[in-house]
Amino acid sequence: MPEAPRTRPSGAVVVHSFAGHLKARPRAVFEALDRRFSPGSAGQSRYLADPNAFLIVAEGGRWYRGEYRMVPDEHGSNLEHIMLNIAGQQKLSRFTGRREIKSAPAEFERLLRELRLELQ
Repeated sequence: MPEAPRTRPSGAVVVHSFAGHLKARPRAVFEALDRRFSPGSAGQSRYLADPNAFLIVAEGGRWYRGEYRMVPDEHGSNLEHIMLNIAGQQKLSRFTGRREIKSAPAEFERLLRELRLELQ
């Protein structure tokens, strides 16, 4: 599995940004997300999981980059997710990723619910 770059490519455009709170420490949230998202050694997408920075980056298709950050607070963690178009052409993501973009808010809420059930 190729590694995703830590820094955003120049020209990347934020498509969506989400945040939610979990009553679990960042390491537990990070490990749960890594289990879900890691493409494994045979995966075709680019992936970076940095447990020290509580950062996960996944890139796939022609346009998609997802960044997940776990930010600690006194009651658990704030999970931040940023969905980016890295194709350099805004129209490309609107065409090829229209379903993913449209479903992203509901998918993030579903992810939060699942993590709460698993970790809290």
